[in-house]
This record gives sequence, structure tokens and C-alpha cells, in this order.
Amino acid sequence: MKHTAARLGIGGAVGSGKTALLECLIPLLKDREIEVAVVTNDLLTTEDADRLKKKAILPDRRITGVETGSCPHTAIREDPTMNLLAIQDLELLFPQLDLILIESGGDNLASTFSYDLVDAYMFVIDVGAGDDIPRKNGPGFVGADLTVINKIDLAPYVGADLDVIRRDTAIYRQGKPAVFTNCKTGEGLEEVMGFILQNVLFHQK
Repeated sequence: MKHTAARLGIGGAVGSGKTALLECLIPLLKDREIEVAVVTNDLLTTEDADRLKKKAILPDRRITGVETGSCPHTAIREDPTMNLLAIQDLELLFPQLDLILIESGGDNLASTFSYDLVDAYMFVIDVGAGDDIPRKNGPGFVGADLTVINKIDLAPYVGADLDVIRRDTAIYRQGKPAVFTNCKTGEGLEEVMGFILQNVLFHQK
């Protein structure tokens, strides 16, 4: 039987920290000897892919940039053909891959992934966008397999109340997991890793 890599989507608004999160998670995955590759989505550039290549956290050939040319929703949900082709190419080049991370182009709270494209997806929000984001009840935030509340260090500077975010996240997520992260200090990253290992790669503790 042909081996196929597990696929994890990473969605969220522009500036929520999706690429920064990848920059933190990829070294942690490599430390656990997990073979990983990345597909990024941008509207008319490959900027996020280029950023990851400059960081040299993976060989360049393991990072593919998709130029969607249209609404980011389309490329990850309605017609994910471009992403599926990019994944196919990576699996042909690297048949040993365990995990492919698919970063969406920056989008809004309605952005969700097709499960024809991914096995699971997480949705990243930015504390700087305000503590009312969970109450907006967006499908991306509510429906994701994991929600990541990122940039928690900014809360005191933007007037966001983390206790309010925690309360409302619990209400609207209805028991689905959520992690609060700070990519600068590493806070919360091991919890995200735990989700990936247990729920995407099905590793035992």
C-alpha cells in the first residue's frame, strides 16, 4: 500500500501568526524525528514559502508555495486541486514524509478546510484583534479541530482580557481543544505539539 503523509491545515486571518507558528513547530517536529513538509497559500505571491526558506528550517524542496489567484476559501475548501497537486508532488519527491502542513492564505473567521484536503485543521486567532473574536462565532474558529489563541503577550497593550477570551472560547468551542500561545517565549507550543502527535499522527504518549 502506498504511504501517504498525514495532513494538517493551519488557517486564520492575515497577521494572526500562522507562519510564525510554523517556524516554531517545525523544529519541534524535527526533534521528534517526524518527516515534515509545508505547503503555503498566498493570493498572488509565494511570500510565506519564501520566508520559511530563508529561515532554513527545512530544505527548500520541502516547502511549496501555492499562488491561489482567488479567494483563499476556494483553494482550501471549495476546490483544493492546487493544494492536492502540491501535496502529490511532495509525496512523490519525499515518500518518507509523515506530515504535511498546509497553511492557508490569510482569511476571515468563516474560513474552513475541506476534509478532502486535510485530516485535521487548526485555526489561529490573534489576541491583538480583540477579546470579542470568540463571541463572533465564526465557523473557522468554532469548527476547527484545534483553536490557537496566539500573541497572548500583546493582551496588556491592546486592552484584551485573556480571562474573557478563555471564558468565551470555552462557551463557543463547546469542549473542543484550544491553546493559548506566545511564539516568542514558546508558551503553549508543547500543547499544540501534543494535539498534533495524538490527533493527527496518532502517536501514543
